Amino acid sequence: MKVRALPLEQLRERTSEKWREYPPDVLPLFVAETDFPLAPTITEALERAVRTGDTGYVASRTPLAEAFTGFAERRYGWSPDPARMRSTADVSMGVVEILRRVTSPGDRVIVTTPVYPPFFDLVEEVGAVVERVPLRDTGDGWELDLDGIRAAFEAGARALLLCNPHNPTGTVHSAASLDALAEIALAHGAAVVSDEIHAPLVQPGTAFTPFLNVSDAARAIGYAVVSASKAFNLAGLKCALMVTASDETARLVRGLPVEVEWRTGQFGMLAATAAFAEQSDAWLDGLLATLDDNRRLLGDLLAAHLPAARYRMPDAGYLAWIDLTDLGWGTNPSKRILREAKVALHFGPAFGAEGAGHVRLNFGTSPEIVTEAITRIAALDEPGA
Repeated sequence: MKVRALPLEQLRERTSEKWREYPPDVLPLFVAETDFPLAPTITEALERAVRTGDTGYVASRTPLAEAFTGFAERRYGWSPDPARMRSTADVSMGVVEILRRVTSPGDRVIVTTPVYPPFFDLVEEVGAVVERVPLRDTGDGWELDLDGIRAAFEAGARALLLCNPHNPTGTVHSAASLDALAEIALAHGAAVVSDEIHAPLVQPGTAFTPFLNVSDAARAIGYAVVSASKAFNLAGLKCALMVTASDETARLVRGLPVEVEWRTGQFGMLAATAAFAEQSDAWLDGLLATLDDNRRLLGDLLAAHLPAARYRMPDAGYLAWIDLTDLGWGTNPSKRILREAKVALHFGPAFGAEGAGHVRLNFGTSPEIVTEAITRIAALDEPGA
């Protein structure tokens, strides 16, 4: 059964960033929060915790890693070892803590732009330097520029921060591409840290390959950071897993200070464990069906009302990367759209130079809100607007 978004009036009662950043006349489609009710298993787990006062520190032993292993086996055909995982507050924190230990101050870390804007900040937080190797535009999609990555490693880059699936394009990197990346990194003694937060949202019919499941080379040099937060809308509860697949990488993560793990939210751990449980699979399948409808609806609306916009339907997630360059609305069209159409989208240039003229739109909402948003934006392109 498809998952339906909550009514707009109910959503406006929320106090999270999405619903408090802008005034009520703005449709907020910028930050990666969704407008759906929680999966019933998560609601039950949190209600039970509140009822029993289970609000203390997260335990040193929890069922989270085993729950994720079961999820990965069912959804990806991957069997990560729970003993080679540790939790932390969120994916960004996991990325930072791993990068601190695989790089030294001044080292270069590759990011594949256009990419999730905090990637730039995370690299700088550890004292490293961002090395930009843009994705290759194939004409009908995007892929890793393996030649550019090899050249960056040859020039001394020490790590690559991978986004798999990729935010903002929704690209699911192929097994062959990831295999080649792992071999290149291994040959240069470099690490790959794979942010796989959007993996549960890969659409049926598209094969998702966890980086650590691609090859022995990937297992030797790779780290994955995963979370239920994007698929199940749990970002505020603070929980992620750092996953490894070799003795050496597991030793590095085990060596992190205990406080890294203690930053895991108790509610986040309980909610993520419930999300990864088999009982949540039907809800997730329903969400994917709803997002499939919305990504297709968005394409139809753009074709009908903004034919100059260029949009490729994402294979994963609920974020649409839309090129509005041909409309002539400048390098950051989101500003005009917010000011005049009262629709808040994520600024394209924040994702790197390749984002000039682009916007990122969150379609993890109702079809009515998606339709209203495109109707408002299209009105800006009408004569006299």
